[in-house]
Amino acid sequence: MDKRVIFAIAGSGKTSYILDNLELDKRSLIITYTENNYLNLRERIIKKFEYLPDNISIYTYFNFLYSFCYKPFLHMKVRAKGYNWNTPPSWTMKLPRKTPKYFLDDSSHIYHNRLAKMLDVCGVYPKINQRIEKYFDDFYVDEVQDFGGHDFNFLMNIAKIEKHVLFVGDFFQHTFDTSRDGNVNKNLYCDYDKYIKRFEDSGVNVDTKTLCKSWRCTPNICNFVSTKLGIDMLSNCSDNGEIKIITDTKSIKEIIEDDSIIKLFYQGSNKYPIYSQNWGESKGIDKYEDVCIVLNKSTYKNFDELTFDKINPQTLNKLYVACTRARRNLIFISEEKVKEYKI
Repeated sequence: MDKRVIFAIAGSGKTSYILDNLELDKRSLIITYTENNYLNLRERIIKKFEYLPDNISIYTYFNFLYSFCYKPFLHMKVRAKGYNWNTPPSWTMKLPRKTPKYFLDDSSHIYHNRLAKMLDVCGVYPKINQRIEKYFDDFYVDEVQDFGGHDFNFLMNIAKIEKHVLFVGDFFQHTFDTSRDGNVNKNLYCDYDKYIKRFEDSGVNVDTKTLCKSWRCTPNICNFVSTKLGIDMLSNCSDNGEIKIITDTKSIKEIIEDDSIIKLFYQGSNKYPIYSQNWGESKGIDKYEDVCIVLNKSTYKNFDELTFDKINPQTLNKLYVACTRARRNLIFISEEKVKEYKI
């Protein structure tokens, strides 16, 4: 059985690749992390087939984990009342892994970042794999770069199923983990080559060629990302937009008040009553022509001094996400210049 992970770049058609593989005579299971991407997948599947076929199942990851994996095998025994989305208290790290309080809070809610571990400790991994094999022919995971902690180990176990398995993701769009829990896979995203090896060690073939060119970003943007951010990126586009930094007050005012240009902030975009979003939250959005990146004090200094290699890796990934939302022009301004718009 073909088991593959495709490492893609922004705008290369990750979702389209999955959609192109879906057929009416194959039972397909698709897992994705964010609610936004779930809705996007669902909408595009309906657009392709003109309805949502019964043979195609889409889940957000934590819904899949709870309803498909936990409920059939452990619910009658554990009687959990849903998820606790908070980080477990630090004292629980000292508990034996078979102690209920390690997994459940006082209200019998499961700590979201430990359900995958509970399934492992309770010995139901093989049963979950058998259940997937029974009901599906193909297993897809989109946004695989967002899985960490126990959840990454869980996916590597599913990779053992005797079915077609495909993981798709962009290593450099890793902006958060599904389930950070102590030191479990703490350094998973610190080294690209070591990350690749984790898949290879699990019997998953690694593909870095199929989705290596962006259909969204212009050659100028791809060159900027490659040379300045240090993330290799090629373009499939023939048009070329502009990359510019704006400093004069009049032009900044025009951009801020232009609702056709999204303003992307490192954080705190909700404090500005304008058309805006945070860098990391813009991931997966594919509708922006022109994008204005609002640089905070530290990243503006990095931009001005061309010292992007000094940026924290997670911040750099968020900046990469933000820059690669643009289909045409990429504009940079300093947050110091827009403070007057803050509420």
